[in-house]
Amino acid sequence: MTVYVDPPAWPGHGRMWSHLVSDVSYDELHLFAEALGVPRRAFERDHYDLPSHRYADAVAAGAVEVRSREVVRLLTASGLRRPKGRQVEAASSRPPDEERRQVEATSSRPPDEEQ
Repeated sequence: MTVYVDPPAWPGHGRMWSHLVSDVSYDELHLFAEALGVPRRAFERDHYDLPSHRYADAVAAGAVEVRSREVVRLLTASGLRRPKGRQVEAASSRPPDEERRQVEATSSRPPDEEQ
């Protein structure tokens, strides 16, 4: 299992943030984040937003430190990159299990129940 983290260089909500990513699967990423105690709500499209005070925890847990450009390269090369505003197209870019179940539940409703 290899999970990567970039330095906390992204400002937001009064603090600095890192990105936690996998180049294998979202499942691998979710397992790592869960073991680290990162809430699922911190997952955004293809990465977890990690506050700067948790950076050292991620590295101590085995996350490999990479530059921010490397995060994008790893996600793109693995097919897991999900840029803002684009629909998920490739099978390897499927949404996480939770989102997929919601999509499946919505698409299986009879037409008169759809909103």
